[in-house]
Amino acid sequence: MEFTIKKLNTSVHNLMRDLGYHFQREENKEMAFYKPLSNRDYPRFHIYLKYDNEMYFNIHLDQKKPIYEGAPAHNAEYDGELVTRETERIKKFFDNLV
Repeated sequence: MEFTIKKLNTSVHNLMRDLGYHFQREENKEMAFYKPLSNRDYPRFHIYLKYDNEMYFNIHLDQKKPIYEGAPAHNAEYDGELVTRETERIKKFFDNLV
């Protein structure tokens, strides 16, 4: 699921940490963050975030780890109830900051 939010004058890392996300990596001006749903690595929400004047979110739910190292394919949900609820939680978080 993709959505856009106006960028605030606050560190993206701090905002994502406040939402419960962990920084994973940054490549080609795109940051990756994840948030486990339990005390295990998977399932977890995974966000790719690009930003300039706005923050462009692409969120999905990783159900399990890729089968082998370096494999980009994994079992993920790009919509559905959990992804929709998390998207709404993030939007509400940003609405409350404005």
